[in-house]
Amino acid sequence: MRWLAKFIYFKVLGWKIVGNTNFSKDSLKKVVIIAIPHTSWHDFYIGLLLRKITGVKTNFIAKKELFKWPFGWYFRAVGGAALDRTSGQNKVQAIAKLFEDKEEFRLALAPEGTRKKVTEWKTGFYYIAKAANVPIIMFTLDFKNKQNKVSEPFYPTDDMEADFKYMKSFYKGVIGKVPEYS
Repeated sequence: MRWLAKFIYFKVLGWKIVGNTNFSKDSLKKVVIIAIPHTSWHDFYIGLLLRKITGVKTNFIAKKELFKWPFGWYFRAVGGAALDRTSGQNKVQAIAKLFEDKEEFRLALAPEGTRKKVTEWKTGFYYIAKAANVPIIMFTLDFKNKQNKVSEPFYPTDDMEADFKYMKSFYKGVIGKVPEYS
């Protein structure tokens, strides 16, 4: 199926991968991947195609209720991890524990938290990476240039303002599927 994903991604859709194409190395078995801009449901299949092409297993988190019968097996099979979202839970620590408990865990998130236009990113991904002591890999969903740009691993420092400025600069000029939401 990898050849089919490559054919669709590269030939049919005309996309390309640029930047850090070695992000699947064994040394990066634990990482937070942030995908921006998240403006459309089309982002999902681009991500799935890229996942198949690169052979990089990625994970996501979802409310624990989704992991019950009849679909729970499917969500786990495609990299899902259940999260207890009841109030009073420290979700950052719970997600950081997933990194601790698993030999391989690459958590993909959209910091906007929605497909609509936002002025600020949610900060959970940053605190998760710090708590789990894992790097962040930045990943673009650039529909204007039909490319996924992948950053080198970035380890958050204790200067959140400077870190966000650096990360946001990686996405400068990137246009999502719905340009007005970028």
